[in-house]
Amino acid sequence: MKAIQDAIAKDLNVQPPFEGEQAVQAEIQRRIRFIQDSLRESGTKTLVLGISGGVDSLTAGMLCQRAVEGLRAETGDESYRFIAVRLPYNVQGDEADAQASVDCINPDERHTVNIGPSVKALAAEIRALDGLAPATADFALGNTKARIRMVAQYTIANARQGLVVGTDHGAEAVMGFFTKFGDGACDIAPLTGLVKHQVRTIARTLGAPEFLVEKVPTADLEDLAPGKPDEHAHGVTYKEIDAFLHGKPVSPEAFEIIKRTYEKTHHKRQLPKAP
Repeated sequence: MKAIQDAIAKDLNVQPPFEGEQAVQAEIQRRIRFIQDSLRESGTKTLVLGISGGVDSLTAGMLCQRAVEGLRAETGDESYRFIAVRLPYNVQGDEADAQASVDCINPDERHTVNIGPSVKALAAEIRALDGLAPATADFALGNTKARIRMVAQYTIANARQGLVVGTDHGAEAVMGFFTKFGDGACDIAPLTGLVKHQVRTIARTLGAPEFLVEKVPTADLEDLAPGKPDEHAHGVTYKEIDAFLHGKPVSPEAFEIIKRTYEKTHHKRQLPKAP
């Protein structure tokens, strides 16, 4: 079992457990430098990130804001900017948490784009949805929401000649828990390789409030199951996923679920196939 766990962790570039506060601070600085280097290499000066209210986008946003502030201080160039975007589907149930996340990040700019009208207009034009079971149609449109959100972010990034930031990390990657070409699409992914508790540790270290750090994760894409916890969709807990990726013992049931899901979602982590 451990050999399989180690192979999967290596494939996903999972980072080892943090060994003390110094290691956490070093990892924070490494990822801030990564964001800064990405901007320099691309010749762009703007970062765009959708803020959902969850700890992943909160952590990525806090890293991004510190990255652009560091570049401004280093270069004296005030044109380096971070744009935080709220992307509600009409009215979001946990809007208060999302606004608290934006407040915590304190970004250079705040934008809000309601994706509701766009999703509904697109759904009205797609005949393939006609006659589907309600749950099937709801699931398809849930992924459409994620893709429309990314369209909005790229539109803003194009307008401002910037990069779109993603929030995928190791614990989501192993479960394929992202929408292909939706939240899985981005220019840079500064949380890659971290497990869930490491994301929370970084957020906590950066000063995020505990109610946001420990908030129950939810993709919240399905109208028929609003606020559905990620762990209910996974069939395992993030604690079990983190343990699996760090080569620690997990139950046979959790091992099989994670391994099977990793194999099933392999295509989501690949570039498009070509002859």
